[in-house]
Amino acid sequence: MSWFSDVTKSAVGKKAVMAISGLVLFGFVLTHMAGNLKLYLGPEALNAYAEHLRVLGEPIFPREAVLWIARFVLLAAVFLHITSAWAVTRQSRAARPIPYAKTTKIQASYASRTMRWGGVIIVLFVLYHLAHLTLGSVHPDFVAGDVYHNVVAGFRVPWVAIFYIVANVALGFHLDHGLWSLFQSLGWNHPRFNAWRRNFARVFALVVTLGNVSFPLAVWFGLVN
Repeated sequence: MSWFSDVTKSAVGKKAVMAISGLVLFGFVLTHMAGNLKLYLGPEALNAYAEHLRVLGEPIFPREAVLWIARFVLLAAVFLHITSAWAVTRQSRAARPIPYAKTTKIQASYASRTMRWGGVIIVLFVLYHLAHLTLGSVHPDFVAGDVYHNVVAGFRVPWVAIFYIVANVALGFHLDHGLWSLFQSLGWNHPRFNAWRRNFARVFALVVTLGNVSFPLAVWFGLVN
């Protein structure tokens, strides 16, 4: 297994780990947003969807077993993504201990320049989101099992809705640059389809962002109540 150790210790290997774990997380945010669109179908549809996730795999697996397996996979992906990103950053800084006297941001997009801070905002948002709508520990009107009520009551608090919007805009920038970089890290980089992957990354990020941002806005404007 020395080859595996050598690969994972290299910058290329760490970028590959970051890309693969990112691919898992990209898939999750898309399906999570798509599932939450049932908010627009009313309380019965959204609560039924949430209950379906809890009983997924029955009777082969116990109640919520598959859901917890998915959560552990996601936690592992988040851990690998963050640690590999941190390791790549440290290696990059170690390779050039003396910073540039002048930096000129010619090709770097806003998304790429804010990846690290955006990542910090996303981690804080995920922790709050779990405490708010999953555990209910910071939700003053939390009702276990009533996802629709928890979402609507939660987003009626102005600062909570604003925080969700800001965090999901940060997530959108992260997805945009992250998907673009993912293809390159996995070697899927060729002039013939670089324009395609640029457009794919932007459309993916835009769809997820608009979907997620629409939820607090819909509650704010009374479209969902």
